[in-house]
Amino acid sequence: MMSDSQNLLEFDNVTMSFGGNKRNPAGVVALENFNLTIRDDEPKIIAIAGESGSGKTTLARLGLAMIKPTGGGVIYRGQDLWAMSNQQRRDYRRDVQAIFQDPFAVYNPFYTIDRLLLTPIRSFKLAKNRAYARQLMEEALDKVGLRAGEVLGRYPHQLSGGQRQRIVVARSLLLQPKIIVADEPVSMIDASLRANILTKLKELRDDFGISLLYITHDLATAHQISDQIFILYRGRVVEVGDATTVIRNPQHPYTQLLVSSIPRPDPERRWEGTVEIPLEELSPGDDRAGCLFRHRCPHAMAECEATPGDYAGGYGQTVACYLYKDNGAPAPYL
Repeated sequence: MMSDSQNLLEFDNVTMSFGGNKRNPAGVVALENFNLTIRDDEPKIIAIAGESGSGKTTLARLGLAMIKPTGGGVIYRGQDLWAMSNQQRRDYRRDVQAIFQDPFAVYNPFYTIDRLLLTPIRSFKLAKNRAYARQLMEEALDKVGLRAGEVLGRYPHQLSGGQRQRIVVARSLLLQPKIIVADEPVSMIDASLRANILTKLKELRDDFGISLLYITHDLATAHQISDQIFILYRGRVVEVGDATTVIRNPQHPYTQLLVSSIPRPDPERRWEGTVEIPLEELSPGDDRAGCLFRHRCPHAMAECEATPGDYAGGYGQTVACYLYKDNGAPAPYL
């Protein structure tokens, strides 16, 4: 594949499967034929949304080179992650940082916050002396709204969950990354602190030109901060487009189901029934022909037995659903 020089990180037709045995040699497919491009000259927050088991965390692990894809390639600045030289991989490790879901598990309870921040400074030789290292830590903490005197020298249990999560963001900023992969960064944070963390994530894009791959099951927060959204279902992209457009005007029946599940502060609005998931969807077998959502789709038809292509939705998004086949091919997206 010829890579555009402006492309920072690319997922090129990436597939990831796990396991495999005599009965199911293909294993369990967690991600299938996924494509995404993050450009160097256009910082964005790109949400990857879907229910548990849709492939979101697998995508995050692929983007962080924690696992190697079984098909396709993850490419950084034109170089496949798994064909990099040691120096290229070191540069990549500096440029692509992570914010994980659990602000408690990231920390070693036996060390103070200082050690967490000093480790990347020493590993990447960012400071020539301890005084400059302290200055770098203070500046990074200030960028996420924390005062060094209130957190440095303390142990993790002495800080709130919100403080711990912001310290993880500060640690990423020390390296001045190009991309941050944020895997459910606010799911374990109190609702009162979520708005603060989300605001900080938007500031990373606006103030520092950092792109974010925002992994979430929460469409409300995705709508709040994202520029673009990919809706995953059982490892396949079913809808992609402008985040506000997709969430306000969902086209794929699965996206419509997700959006209808967003709680609304209306005491007069009652939950309407329950969703029954057919056995065909719960079985991870190797038969992935056809639309994977057809077993509980209210619009299922005979042609859904064949895998749908990508069609143009009614509001500019791309939808993998035969309901939109008459719209033709969608406009290309980045």
